[in-house]
Amino acid sequence: MKQVLVETRLFTAMPMSLSENNVSERGLPLVEGILATAEVKNGNGRYYSKELWDREIDKYKVLVEEKRAMGELDHPESTVINLQNVSHNIADMWWDGDNVMGKIEILPTPCGNILKALVESGITVGVSSRGMGSLKPMGEVQEVQDDFELLCWDFVSTPSNPDSFMHLVKEGLEFKTSNSYTKVNSVITEILCAHGSCPII
Repeated sequence: MKQVLVETRLFTAMPMSLSENNVSERGLPLVEGILATAEVKNGNGRYYSKELWDREIDKYKVLVEEKRAMGELDHPESTVINLQNVSHNIADMWWDGDNVMGKIEILPTPCGNILKALVESGITVGVSSRGMGSLKPMGEVQEVQDDFELLCWDFVSTPSNPDSFMHLVKEGLEFKTSNSYTKVNSVITEILCAHGSCPII
């Protein structure tokens, strides 16, 4: 039975800083990094063959060429990309060994502006694939089956290993380093209040 499959990893942008020289042909800021890795047990205990990823990457490149390879800021439990939450578009994809690499345009949308501010501030975010497929137990891992369909990549706050920079505190999430939490909160507040009116946050 098919289900929504999400796989999240830390996204280390190369380079982390955005500059005038690091823009797409449309003049949009670019970040680059690893989107996924094949042939390994991932943080969710799942295994994707390289052949499976290769097939889905070939299909997804059509969306890349048509400039429709969009993703959201945060991860919905849905198979539909919600346009009001779109923050980025994948401009290029390629293989580097078993790693799927991506060059990503940050869009000038409300969510894209938040993502851009976080990256410029040196905040580490997670990149997360979203797809539909079924699983089959294979020893210690769950093997993703041939019916898998890649939907998109989203940017999220929580990486594969949540203990790497945040932990659950009572009702909410809190960064282990209080300065990092304050910095993120300050950046988001500045963006939301940029036009003179500030929503309740």
